[in-house]
Amino acid sequence: MSFLKSDTPDLPPWRVLLVDDEPDVHDVTKLTLNRFRLDGRAIQFLHAYSGQQAKAILQSEPDIALVFLDVVMETENAGLEVARWMRKDLQNQITRIVLRTGQPGQAPEESVIVDYDINDYKEKTELDRKKLFTTTFAALRAYRDIMTVEEARRYQASYRAGLERVIEASAHIFRQRNLTDFANGLLQQVVALLRLEKSILLRVKGASAIHGEDRYEILARIGELDLEHEMFSPAMVAKLDETCVNKISRLYGDTFVGYFPNNSGKTSLLVLQGVNDVTEMDTQLLEVFSSGVAIAFDNILLNQEITDTQGELIMRLGDVVESRSHEAGNHVRRMAEICYLIAMESGMDADEAAILKQAAPMHDIGKIATPDAILLKPGKLDKDEWETMKKHPEVGMSILQGSQRPILRASAIIAHQHHERYDGSGYPQGLQQEEIHPYARIVAVADVFDALIQKRVYKPAWPVPEVLAHLESVAGSHLDPHYVSILVANVDKALDINSRFPD
Repeated sequence: MSFLKSDTPDLPPWRVLLVDDEPDVHDVTKLTLNRFRLDGRAIQFLHAYSGQQAKAILQSEPDIALVFLDVVMETENAGLEVARWMRKDLQNQITRIVLRTGQPGQAPEESVIVDYDINDYKEKTELDRKKLFTTTFAALRAYRDIMTVEEARRYQASYRAGLERVIEASAHIFRQRNLTDFANGLLQQVVALLRLEKSILLRVKGASAIHGEDRYEILARIGELDLEHEMFSPAMVAKLDETCVNKISRLYGDTFVGYFPNNSGKTSLLVLQGVNDVTEMDTQLLEVFSSGVAIAFDNILLNQEITDTQGELIMRLGDVVESRSHEAGNHVRRMAEICYLIAMESGMDADEAAILKQAAPMHDIGKIATPDAILLKPGKLDKDEWETMKKHPEVGMSILQGSQRPILRASAIIAHQHHERYDGSGYPQGLQQEEIHPYARIVAVADVFDALIQKRVYKPAWPVPEVLAHLESVAGSHLDPHYVSILVANVDKALDINSRFPD
């Protein structure tokens, strides 16, 4: 990702702190070093006229390369105290210290060099223009070399830590089983790697020609983004389109658009905002991290395709069974959505709730073996016919049992137990309360709700208050009261599902 690197090197000046209580010393030093250059960098001077001022500046300005430090200021050893404080209290071992004194007897050179961690000692009288220049050059070059070593050490430590973050991030996103979780996980890890605040993951809806905003769907986003005026502005859409045409990631100002193709034809685009501060090491880490993203997308999309195909086949099979018994066409879809709603609101694990949602349409699969004469009989069933009808849960289980696939195993449980009653009066096993699997208890609640709230050839739709009153009246006998209370509390969401999947 060399496109993240700046073309123009940033060369900030060397920062030098002058500490002296004589203003003339400041002026002369600035004038003498006015044209100083080392590695193309000039000097920026900071000024302190006492030891206390020097400490305040050093505390707030951590990138000072050199301190010219007078000894005698507000006290006879103020400068020496600053030197001691820098090394001991501030733990600054990198900034170079040149002690300058006009009273060498006050601070003998040998004892000062031995007792204080300074880098040079000069009497003011000997610091003519040439010696001031060479002293500054030597001190700043030493600081530069120390910083080079220190940066290499920090880089190595940071890169090691960064690689650990990449490995951890990659492990996290590869654990995701569906596209939504994967997309959110990917964004969270990229934002953590690059310490950004705004990002968004898009997917190209198709591999056809570019046609603007409608071509993109949002998979996940982090941070406050104005999707209408910021994310899908004409300028941003143009950047997305250009990235897709060129098929390469690119930096547009402070916005990075990452291009991640996959075998499905649904290319993904990663948009990161505020990347102007991304370092070279960050770009390397992102390259390492991104190398597996396309493969991960392919795996996730393949798994998603298999899951979606499996879910659609189950839904269509459920439709066949329901249409054979003259049930409404969208009954199984509403059932699946309402089951998912109850499961999630009950605190069920999201993966478990997703399995329930896909398995619920198979609850009446056993009716496929029920004779038409019984299944379609307009009047009340006689005793023998009712016994035949009551066999469909066991028939459904026999069709579905034995599979190791989670959805089919869940379907088998639901088909077998969805006519059990909470008080034990149901069939075929007479299970009660916790003996009935949560899947089956949830399906029973959703099934009764949908049967009452919808119009049928043999009855009108019940008003919502009557439906809720009936559910509460059979809670604890027919239905699990816990799941009934969840549905009642979320009836507005259930009614919204009904409006989205009308008969």
